[in-house]
Amino acid sequence: MRKIAIALVRAYQIATSNVAPRCKYYPSCSNYAITAVGRYGVKGIAMATWRIARCNPWSQGGVDYVDENLDSADVKNLLSMNEKEVVGAN
Repeated sequence: MRKIAIALVRAYQIATSNVAPRCKYYPSCSNYAITAVGRYGVKGIAMATWRIARCNPWSQGGVDYVDENLDSADVKNLLSMNEKEVVGAN
């Protein structure tokens, strides 16, 4: 199920690759869908559907990660800094 859903989104990305990006959110709705489905399966499909439903002319858009605590660049930088400290402690 996950592989089929992800393949459909990838096909959509390929089909629309010549069109200028118009997504108000970061990451784009299709990248959000791939991440959500890959992590959560059927629940990810529901999460992606809700994200697409929120993408309308009246929405503000902005940054909207699947998991803020996993995907945020600030968190990734913090984790990499902690790994360097642990490696340097030996």
